[in-house]
Amino acid sequence: MSVSDVSKKWGIVHIFSSYNNTIVHITDLSGSETIAISSGGRHVKADRFQATPYAAMKAAQAAAETARSKGIEHLHIRVRAVGGVGGRTPGPGAQAVIRAIARGGFRVGKIEDVTPIPHDTTRKAGGRRGRRA
Repeated sequence: MSVSDVSKKWGIVHIFSSYNNTIVHITDLSGSETIAISSGGRHVKADRFQATPYAAMKAAQAAAETARSKGIEHLHIRVRAVGGVGGRTPGPGAQAVIRAIARGGFRVGKIEDVTPIPHDTTRKAGGRRGRRA
């Protein structure tokens, strides 16, 4: 590791993307110190637009701007869906956030999926035949 590697400021982008909202949270490498946070709901007026790629992109740009002002240059990305008894696929905003971060001039390290997967759990609501409306 050279001296220039040590001087690089790294951070982690935690993306929580469901079908209702997208949350972008940038922390230091330990994950304990919050550098910037934003969500799709802060950038659109109607609740139904919180999970859209546009809202996610705006949230990513706002968080990235704050992180850049605090000296972060390189980012690892962790994408999380609802998981557990919910869906395992991230919402529509996850791709938009990754694209916005990459276009924002940050060097992206690794991208990983950290969706919680149950090893065994309680049954999903709705019973054997599903929810009947």
